This record gives sequence, C-alpha cells and structure tokens, in this order.
Amino acid sequence: MAETIIVEVRKCLACRSCEVACALVHSRSKVLSEAVSESPKPQRMLTVEASGQFAVPMQCRHCEDAPCIKVCPTSALYRHGPNAPVLICREKCIGCKYCLLTCPFGVIDITRDGRAVAKCDLCLERTKVGEEPACVAACPTGAMQFVELTEALAERRRMAARQAGATAAEKSVVYGE
Repeated sequence: MAETIIVEVRKCLACRSCEVACALVHSRSKVLSEAVSESPKPQRMLTVEASGQFAVPMQCRHCEDAPCIKVCPTSALYRHGPNAPVLICREKCIGCKYCLLTCPFGVIDITRDGRAVAKCDLCLERTKVGEEPACVAACPTGAMQFVELTEALAERRRMAARQAGATAAEKSVVYGE
C-alpha cells in the first residue's frame, strides 16, 4: 500500500472516537442523530482492543499478499491494483467466513444482517478526494495517522539513528572515550 494507517499505541486513550467515526461514515445517513435510529445499526470496521496497559485500534492492514483474497471462493474480496486497499463486493459474498478464519489480525467481521463480511475499506470515498479515513480524522490525540508508507519508514529510521547516536554519546561519556 502506498498509504496506510499507523497507530502510536502510547497515544491511544481508548476513547473509541475512531469506532464511532467509522460506523458513522459507513451509515446510510452519515448524520449521528439519524444513524443511531437506523436499522440495522451502522457497523464499525475497526475495534479498539485492550493490550495490557495499552489500547490498540485494530483494522484491516490491507496485506500485500492478502490471505483473505486467496481463500475467497467467489472473489468477493479483491483489490484494484497492487497498492490498492482490499475491498469487498457484498453482492458476491456468500458468507462462508473463510476470510474471517484466515485473517492474521482477526479484523474481518460479519455484517449485522449476517449476509456478508465487513472490513475496513480505508474510507476509499474520503481518501479519493484527499481526506483522511474517518477513524484517523476523529482521533483526538493523533494516535492514528494516515501516512505514506515510505515516509513513515524514513521517519522510523531517523528516530532509530537519533536513539543510536544518543546511546553512543552516552557510552562515550561514561567510558571516557
């Protein structure tokens, strides 16, 4: 994927704003006061999970070699190209649940009506017009970010280099070298 959602777990407050924003953007009305009355209720495509003292927003990682696509007998799960998100064609989904069992992150769910699967689509309608996915835009602490993958990796390398430099400097002072 060219762009992806990354999470700085230490910043997540487990407020679940991302879950609400996700359900809202995938609702029929797109208006909170109306969405709560919809039937079936709007469904979120990510879940905030507890992990020790931290909370981790979990959503589809749009794997490069997506096992969910490979096991889908009807090709309901697909992508438009190598850097595109994994999407679902609900009309083709037969609800076999193979993708649920295959997903290494356990982030694919069944729709409320039980007829198909539901998963993160990276808010494709929003990202096509230059907006962030709803979950990212709703995060009050900036724990979730929608970034260019190469830029995120470059930043990680810079952070690691700074840390290594600081450690080396500290050891030089300690040992007098």
